[in-house]
Amino acid sequence: MTITAAALLLFFILDPLGNIPVLLSLFKGLPAARQRKVLMRELLIALVVLMLFLWGGQYALELMHLRQESVSIAGGIVLFLIGLRMIFPTSEGVMGDVPGGEPFVVPLAIPMIAGPSGMAAVMLLGSQEPDRMGDWMLALTLAWGATALILFSATWLKKLLGTRVLTAVERLMGMVIVALSVQMFLDGIKSYLGSAG
Repeated sequence: MTITAAALLLFFILDPLGNIPVLLSLFKGLPAARQRKVLMRELLIALVVLMLFLWGGQYALELMHLRQESVSIAGGIVLFLIGLRMIFPTSEGVMGDVPGGEPFVVPLAIPMIAGPSGMAAVMLLGSQEPDRMGDWMLALTLAWGATALILFSATWLKKLLGTRVLTAVERLMGMVIVALSVQMFLDGIKSYLGSAG
């Protein structure tokens, strides 16, 4: 996988456009200056968490005696379910009231930006090709940077595009993630059958 492909995959998984409506509802009562500070803090927390999973994922696999093929297949299944959820959203909505009037770690940094699918994806990248950690760090930083840029322009984007377009883009990203997850699943099965035979 190239750096560009990895960055695009991570960008789709981080789903900044899909997070805009949730972000705006979380920030409803905060002044604009405070919103920017809180968003920067949450983005940095998410980046640190994802970097930890990128670097520590391989050791976690070894500790649990898991093969890379099983992680690839499981990652494909998880991404498939995430993609389906983006295409066919549930009625659960935002995660209730935020204590203290502003989000801290939950729900903005985790699980919205650094969610289970993002953690699984970076862990998978790091465990499949550990000799390319520099490439994966660059891909993650690029995806995170693009996510930050979009989330910082959330208010402007909602006015420009409208809720319908943002919903359509989120569903399109869901379709791309479903296709990528099927490929990941097939790669895992091919690799397993190759090593078993």
